Amino acid sequence: MATYTITLNERTSDGKALLSYLKALGVVIKEVHPRSKSSYVRSQEDKKAGRLEEFTSSEEMFQSLGIYQVCGKSK
Repeated sequence: MATYTITLNERTSDGKALLSYLKALGVVIKEVHPRSKSSYVRSQEDKKAGRLEEFTSSEEMFQSLGIYQVCGKSK
């Protein structure tokens, strides 16, 4: 038995009709939704696009983010 993948637009009348027909035939239908990208994949895309900043210390990073509290003390 072979496996086929068919992409249907269920918003159109033709797509709805074909889906109903396949269900009536008893065809096994598995709905697949596109997956969102994992955080690792997004981070690699950010790296390639140059959307990363490098800091020499955590304090420098916090200051860049507007967080001025260091070691429990506010500046």
